[in-house]
Amino acid sequence: MAESRRVSELLGADTEAPAEGSVAESPLDPTAAALAAEAAKSDPELAQKASAYFDKQTHLVEVQTEHLHEQRVVNLQLLKLKRFGERLRLGFQVFVILVATVIGIGIVIVIRDAVASRSVVIDPFDAPPSLAADGLNGKVLAAGLLDVLTRIQAASRANIEHRNLSNAWTNEISMEVPETGISIGQLERVLKARFGHDQHIEGDLVKSGSAGLALTVRGTRILPKTFSGEAGSLDKLLTQAGEYIFGQSQPGLWAAYLTNNDRDDEAIRFAQSAYNTVEASEKPYVLNYWANAIADLGREGAMREALPLWRETLRLKPDYWAGYNNLMFALAGLGDEEGVVRVAEQMMQAAGGRPGRASESEYQNYDQLVWDLPACRAEAIADIESHGGIGSTVSVSGAENLSVAQIEVQMHDVEAAALRLKTTPVDEKDVPDVAAATLDRALLAEETGELTAAAHEWDAYGTAYANPIVSTQNPQYICYSAVTYEKTGQPGKADAALNAVGKLTFVDCYRFRGDVLDLRGDWTGAQQWYAKAVELAPSIPSGYYSWGVALARHGDLAGAAAKFKDANLKSPHWADPLKAWGDVLKAQGKIKEALGKYDAALKYAPNWKQLKEARVAVAKQRT
Repeated sequence: MAESRRVSELLGADTEAPAEGSVAESPLDPTAAALAAEAAKSDPELAQKASAYFDKQTHLVEVQTEHLHEQRVVNLQLLKLKRFGERLRLGFQVFVILVATVIGIGIVIVIRDAVASRSVVIDPFDAPPSLAADGLNGKVLAAGLLDVLTRIQAASRANIEHRNLSNAWTNEISMEVPETGISIGQLERVLKARFGHDQHIEGDLVKSGSAGLALTVRGTRILPKTFSGEAGSLDKLLTQAGEYIFGQSQPGLWAAYLTNNDRDDEAIRFAQSAYNTVEASEKPYVLNYWANAIADLGREGAMREALPLWRETLRLKPDYWAGYNNLMFALAGLGDEEGVVRVAEQMMQAAGGRPGRASESEYQNYDQLVWDLPACRAEAIADIESHGGIGSTVSVSGAENLSVAQIEVQMHDVEAAALRLKTTPVDEKDVPDVAAATLDRALLAEETGELTAAAHEWDAYGTAYANPIVSTQNPQYICYSAVTYEKTGQPGKADAALNAVGKLTFVDCYRFRGDVLDLRGDWTGAQQWYAKAVELAPSIPSGYYSWGVALARHGDLAGAAAKFKDANLKSPHWADPLKAWGDVLKAQGKIKEALGKYDAALKYAPNWKQLKEARVAVAKQRT
């Protein structure tokens, strides 16, 4: 019995069952279990106890296994809840960070805008209660002045950064900053007042005498000025006050406005009086439009008078692209066409190449001189579209649409040019308009072979050319008429046209003189003038081209091809030298090469009828 008891103890028969919900480890030692099994072989009672014990242990293991499975399910659920909580907490933290970032960025933007702000802000005016019955309170007066300033700015048509015009309540936002009661708009105004460079305009309206009004305006860096008038003249007073404010706050744009609206004498007087007092950043713009006004008036020597002003403009602001374009315009008008090319190269270098920082529209005068006609047309149309549908050169050389028509004729697009001429209103009292329209009609008549009609148009152009405002803008165009006059039996007019430019030197006048001499049978003299044209401006393609046409006419096909090659090198986008080169190659029997030149020319003059016909003919020869 003692042995049986000892074995029972080894088996753990006397141990207590584990409490519910707990997992007890079995006290059974493997060695004891082996001894008990060995002893049970000879003791039936012990065998019975061992069997019961092992059954109990088996049940316990099953219970433990089931408990572990349930515990695993619970643990998985707890783990999922824990992960969801962590994700929720992480998402909330990210949301808080994003909100804080957005707020921070917003604050930075508001502060940056405040520091960089250079707006003209119209504050409410003071007005006596007696005028309120007529609706003339301070807010209405300020809004009226704002309307005047906005109209002036829109009509300036200048390539200058326009300052923002606003009234004092424009940026009011109803959202409130928490716990402050201050609106976002108020915060912005406080920051701009502290850090910005806004100009605030205010004023007052009072009765003057028995039936008059006196409007006084003043502002930041603007001296007070009073404008008086009758009771019904408020609109006039606001216009006068608006012009005064605009000139004082935005002198560059004001000079542009005066110049672009044919108030050139006023522009010159304003620029002369204001130049020394305006901010350094405004000086280049004042100088530029001062020079523009001189050129627009077209007095004798206007270009020479304007030239140093444009040069000083670029010295003060080397990235003033419009200044480069105007300087090229002046040099071209003074007969320094090679100088135009040098300025264009300087501009390209300053702009970081082409295309670069300079707008393509600022290359108009250069592209016209080197006969890049597709670029000229695109630039002029872009200028028209970006300046109210009329362009920025309307006061200089007539409606800009007429300039586009001229380019289309030179690209041999007869239908497009004729339609544009038909749909462009011409002010018969505006001399530049009349000159541009008659020039276009003369070129168009020449293109269609109507030389008599062309000569009549050149007569009209000559009348307009007698006005200095035309002859100082594009003096070389009168030379275009010489060949037509010579072909229509009017040699006197041909010579007069060639001599009209006086001592000025132009490639066109030189090459057309060569054409006239050739028509008169003076081939030796003609070649001398073609050579002078090339020597005068080696970078300009038209001298080479005219010389090449003359050589081909005299049977020197090899010499002609060489000149056309030179012209093409100077102006790769001009179709005329390519077409003429193709004609020479065709005459030499080089059909494949001729076809290549015609195809190249069609890229730059796709609607040239004669070019298409020549291309079809040479293509048939090849087949």
